[in-house]
Amino acid sequence: MMSRLTLRLPETLHRQLETLAQTEETSLNQFIVYALTRQVTLAYTIQPLSDRAIAEQKASFTTLLQDLGQASFAEIEQVMAAREKAEPEDGLTPEVIQAITSRIVAQRHEATHKPNQRIRA
Repeated sequence: MMSRLTLRLPETLHRQLETLAQTEETSLNQFIVYALTRQVTLAYTIQPLSDRAIAEQKASFTTLLQDLGQASFAEIEQVMAAREKAEPEDGLTPEVIQAITSRIVAQRHEATHKPNQRIRA
């Protein structure tokens, strides 16, 4: 089943899309469907973190722990209230979370039995 969508585009973007579609030897419609599908897929794909990003997260977490020190419950609540809010994904059910957690645990277990291998979770 296909849907129809009428879309107004800036002329320059329209020309760029037409050029890209011609380069790929496909129709403009097929190219736009491909481009949108690719973008949506990327939005829901787990991306590995670079070593630098991991180091930055660890440093940030360590700084947070040092800043908290022996914090009172009220201080902890204040820090938690200031953190970035994120809405759960529609399909992220407790079952999916458990399945992902199980895979991470299994990969970490495998990594501890293989020398020189790092797992990023």
